[in-house]
Amino acid sequence: MKGTLPLEDKYVSCNFPSRPFSMNENRSNATLTGVFTLIFVVMYLYSCTDTQSSKKKNAEIPANSDTVQYKKPPSSFRDTLVINSVSAVFYNPDSLQLNKIRAITRKELYETDVHNCFYLGQNARNVLKKYWPHIRIIETSEHRYLLFIKADNSRVCIDLNTIDDVCGIYLFDKKKDPELIDMMNIDTALGFYFK
Repeated sequence: MKGTLPLEDKYVSCNFPSRPFSMNENRSNATLTGVFTLIFVVMYLYSCTDTQSSKKKNAEIPANSDTVQYKKPPSSFRDTLVINSVSAVFYNPDSLQLNKIRAITRKELYETDVHNCFYLGQNARNVLKKYWPHIRIIETSEHRYLLFIKADNSRVCIDLNTIDDVCGIYLFDKKKDPELIDMMNIDTALGFYFK
């Protein structure tokens, strides 16, 4: 055929010199594989034994550490607040309970908790007033129990002594059970609960 090259001419050989295969190369590959396997096994075993020492370290954390959680002291009140409308219920500790919390907490942690309760509560009130004005805001620091009465007359009672948060907000729409929300995410929580 005219214009076509024979088959041998289509493929050009680069003629790079190739090393002949040797037994020493095979041994070095096996040695490297063995070394990496040994390193992996040693690291694995070390990581398993290291978890035991980290558990011991965690057990030795002093009682006044930032990571220690306290149990909130009980309220000095025994009254019940009845809620039977669409509401956001803000609860805070009473003055005696606040003094007990101050006594069992480090000064810095106590001040941080009080600061967070105040400013997160202010932000939540502002969001409710601006974007959700139909929701009634109820505040309490003098009640131990919150009794929510739903539209079907069923009742949900919450004992604030069992809640370890110093302050917080319960949302209630009379259809669903009340929900304790994260005050930091008030915008999202309102949208999810009242949808």
